[in-house]
Amino acid sequence: MEGMGIKELSVYKNKKVLITGHTGFKGSWLTVWLSELGADITGFSLDPKTERDNYLLCNLSNRITDIRGDIRNKSEVFEIFEKVKPEVVIHMAAQALVLGGYSNPLYTYETNTLGTANILEAIRNSNSVHTSILITTDKVYENKEWIWGYRENDPVGGFDPYSASKGASDIIIKSYRNSFFNPKKYLDHGKSISSVRAGNVIGGGDWSENRIIPDCIKAIENNKVIEIRNPAATRPWQHVLEPLGGYLLLGAKMIESPEKFSDDWNFGPNIENIVDVKSLVSTMIKQYNSGNWKDISNDNSPHEAHLLSLDISKAYYQLGWKPVLDFNDTVNYTVEWYKEYKEKDVYQICKDQIKKYSEKWKLKEEN
Repeated sequence: MEGMGIKELSVYKNKKVLITGHTGFKGSWLTVWLSELGADITGFSLDPKTERDNYLLCNLSNRITDIRGDIRNKSEVFEIFEKVKPEVVIHMAAQALVLGGYSNPLYTYETNTLGTANILEAIRNSNSVHTSILITTDKVYENKEWIWGYRENDPVGGFDPYSASKGASDIIIKSYRNSFFNPKKYLDHGKSISSVRAGNVIGGGDWSENRIIPDCIKAIENNKVIEIRNPAATRPWQHVLEPLGGYLLLGAKMIESPEKFSDDWNFGPNIENIVDVKSLVSTMIKQYNSGNWKDISNDNSPHEAHLLSLDISKAYYQLGWKPVLDFNDTVNYTVEWYKEYKEKDVYQICKDQIKKYSEKWKLKEEN
């Protein structure tokens, strides 16, 4: 196994990086991290959804080139690529919620499939882009509800519109890589492209509808009981910095050895972080020192996977990446943000958590 290589992230200094979906939960954290690494960042995204979104509270529009637009619009996408001439593209823009897929399936399919195809086509026609990471989800896999983790070469599928749209986008990415960005022909096209899969990411600044941590915080702040739809569902919980660190390390490796690392990659937590929803909520309530919950599960509710986890052996052995935070740390980082965001500078909160996480990463690497 290669070293974890946190020092390799210095490669992003002064790199021209385009992030789609930069106003979203994961996108905002990635923007903070890359900003701290000294990257020259352009963000392309829809508006933030709430006034409390991490992106707004961090005042990130003052630190980057902030452009609003829709990835479904091919001309807008091409215009951004032509104007910015990015070297690195990290595509995160998506309709990212399972229940959102049920309520608006056409928008979900358009955003996650056509939107991804537009980004790939812009990459194909760009003379500046050499490294691209496209984010999908753990839900791309055909879920058989088995107890072991899915590997990168397992079949993709999707029961619900969100999962199916992401499975389709993953197939589109693979098709472009095979057809236009084949690693064996890198000298011909000069582009390295990877699809990355992670899921059940938690952390500060997430206010999305029908997601467990935002639901908990909203209930606690309004002195209401937390309502849990699926308390027995088991998920691989990970703090947002875990997969982002994996993406950044992968990108650094791709810049260094483009043919070798252009592939599909899973980023998930250690096995002890795979726990049921009620355990997550109970731990969060205990650390927050406030709140209580009740089971509102309903057999007539829209289908959601009961059991899902990822096999991260490939990232571990080929990238030298492994999770840094245990389950309690994962919840603690999350609770800390929500307890502090009203009183402290939010960019500083995020910066401090990234620094603390990076120190843990370095320590783990040395040991």
